Amino acid sequence: MSAKTVDKIATGIIIFITGLIALALIGLLGYILFRGLGHISWHFLTSPPETIRKGGGIGPQLFNSLFLLVLTMVITVPLGIGAGIYMSEYAKAGKITSAIRLVVEVLSSFPSIIVGLFGLLVIVNKFNLGFSLLSGAIALTIFNLPLMVRITEQGLRSVPLQQKEASLALGISKWKTIRSVQFPIALPIVLSGSILAAGRIFGEAAALLFTAGMSSPRLDFSDWNPLHSASPLNPMRPAETLAVHIWKVNSEGLAPDATQIAAGASAVLVITVLLFNLGARALGRYMHNKFTASK
Repeated sequence: MSAKTVDKIATGIIIFITGLIALALIGLLGYILFRGLGHISWHFLTSPPETIRKGGGIGPQLFNSLFLLVLTMVITVPLGIGAGIYMSEYAKAGKITSAIRLVVEVLSSFPSIIVGLFGLLVIVNKFNLGFSLLSGAIALTIFNLPLMVRITEQGLRSVPLQQKEASLALGISKWKTIRSVQFPIALPIVLSGSILAAGRIFGEAAALLFTAGMSSPRLDFSDWNPLHSASPLNPMRPAETLAVHIWKVNSEGLAPDATQIAAGASAVLVITVLLFNLGARALGRYMHNKFTASK
């Protein structure tokens, strides 16, 4: 059998497998949207859930998910980018650096339930933060930090060495080279890592069961003082996210329309993730073009 024939067979197999994966993904998304889109309305998106009565919504849970996303990314992104820059540009090869990389790899493979239990024992109980948005954000930071570190490091290492050396040859400092030359080129990769981390935040439930809690207090959306207990912006309050709410409704929902609520909430979760990904990619392209044009 000739090499050209083998190449065609291998290409055909790869295309076939890729097509199967794409069809499975399209089928799954289509099934979720088909079941849930009919139950989505403005009332459903803004009203609080009902425990035993029909007609509840997902307003607080949707807000909690978005707020938790922002809170987690505010913590994760600076730490992840800073650690990635250090590992890529400043850390010297040796046993300590190898040990750090090994710890990052091991931490990235931890099941989320383990991170949740660690958060319960250390963050919630030991540090006495209780079931709160802040506890959930810290737990998700532990969960997502290895991904951000690896992606940032890989993005910086993908920058052509000639560009880095040309900048240093002009007398530009190392930090200025990283900030003005390397990072703008690596920005699309870093943003892709941020998108992946954000998607995990939206869909995570196991870690949040033990840190953010499975209930939300009645929120006063006219009170935006984060120091007030009823304020939506209070990071120290317990917060049931959309993913946790879906699990809770499916497992112990008593409302007559629990199945419809779970289907509608699942569709909202999928749509939110898709919109966030598309928006983040558009922002990434815009920022990359802006940095490139300013050079």
